[in-house]
Amino acid sequence: MPAEKSDPCTMVIFGASGDLTQRKLLPALYNLALARQLPDHFCVVGYARSDLSHEEFRRKMRHAVGGSSAEAATNDSLGESFFQNLYYVRGGYAELEGYRRLKEFLSRIERGRPARSNRILYLATPPDLYAPVIRQIGAVGLGRGDERGGGWARVVVEKPFGVDLETARELNRELHEVFDEKELYRIDHYLGKETVQNILVFRFGNAVFEPIWNRRYVDHVQITAAESLGVEGRGAYYEKAGVVRDMFQNHLLQLLCLTAMEPPVALTADAVRDEKVKVLRSIRPIVPQEAAEIAARGQYGRGTIETEVKAYREEPGVARDSTTETYAALKLQLDNWRWQGVPFYLRSGKRLPKKLTEIAIHFKRPPLLLFKACPIGELSPNILVMTIQPDEGISLTFEVKPPGPEICVTSLSLDFNYQTAFRSAPPDAYETLLVDCMRGDSTLFTRHDWIELSWSLMTPLLQGWAGERPKNFPNYEAGTWGPKEADAFIERECRRWRSP
Repeated sequence: MPAEKSDPCTMVIFGASGDLTQRKLLPALYNLALARQLPDHFCVVGYARSDLSHEEFRRKMRHAVGGSSAEAATNDSLGESFFQNLYYVRGGYAELEGYRRLKEFLSRIERGRPARSNRILYLATPPDLYAPVIRQIGAVGLGRGDERGGGWARVVVEKPFGVDLETARELNRELHEVFDEKELYRIDHYLGKETVQNILVFRFGNAVFEPIWNRRYVDHVQITAAESLGVEGRGAYYEKAGVVRDMFQNHLLQLLCLTAMEPPVALTADAVRDEKVKVLRSIRPIVPQEAAEIAARGQYGRGTIETEVKAYREEPGVARDSTTETYAALKLQLDNWRWQGVPFYLRSGKRLPKKLTEIAIHFKRPPLLLFKACPIGELSPNILVMTIQPDEGISLTFEVKPPGPEICVTSLSLDFNYQTAFRSAPPDAYETLLVDCMRGDSTLFTRHDWIELSWSLMTPLLQGWAGERPKNFPNYEAGTWGPKEADAFIERECRRWRSP
């Protein structure tokens, strides 16, 4: 039975001529149009500084969709109707006059439509423009309910949401001056991935796993987000960010929260997000002076990934003596009843051997080694792996006896692959998140207190690293699994990184 459509609405995309709009937003909206999941009377209004007419904007978006969408742009009735409902308004991000023109244009195209004033305001601009855009939205009244005839407005804000705790708090303050928290949708596309959503179902929908999901049976947890690509022309941005700001403060901490959280009282937005906030509050704070004991960092040099690739310091926009980390590994401890004493190891890096995001639950070894014919090193622990990308699925390794006269053990796995099981590829994360926003479901979006707590954890680590310049960068070759410091970091505790 198809899900009920949301109220008619208009989506305004600030930064409509940019990369995010063309690579992600328009292809996702086009696929939703073909699947008949967009609301009735839906239209998109792009807003940017580029000088484009409506028809030029439509041609530009047709080209983007044809190259990025799961189904190429066609001339069928659904696709054609979608493109004819794309509009464009030119204006600067800090000039009030452009927002006045936008408001007047919205009133004109919404006139005569049911619930004509329902609007999604999507901030697809560079992060330093979030606050100016919000101020101008507030100044002209695009977010005021009385001026919208009682209709709703929802604001979608992309990451990065600040660069440290202070800037995140300031951005939250700017947003709250114009919008209520319930109107704010801070987007993290990882939360829209099918396997990420499956974590809750897997944990709380199967009685066999919940009893062993705790410190009695789990030895440690590894969360990995590996990328084979480099900075891909974003060197200037990455110099200011680094892997901790780019991956840990958002994606990896979200995965940790879903893995470690307690069952919510209901699958409602605030109930789920309350439990995730409790996880962050339980994480032992990082002391800057102790950063070297719980973390390792690295930067890639030249290496081989199919072909020879350049070092980070050779990338456009990167300083030749850059100390920006492109790899990090971090151990976090949760001081709560379920996870006391169970370390969570997080790692992420660029120019690693393959693209991979996974959560690996390493269970404890059996208490007695009964199989004397097998060396102790061959008795592997059970490992439950939830693969987020690229091949969404879940696998559980366990020990069995191979054929032969000896009583020995070998590892096999039970595997679930999303595409094989359901005979279709999972929807793009942006499709899921855009539909949820239209329906007013903020479960998969990030609340202000989670943002500030996550930054309160990561900011001391960044401060600790800022006070001590690394002396050995670059310290890992492109195409390897990171620096030797990361291996030593986990091996000190008699553990090893899982080999994907």
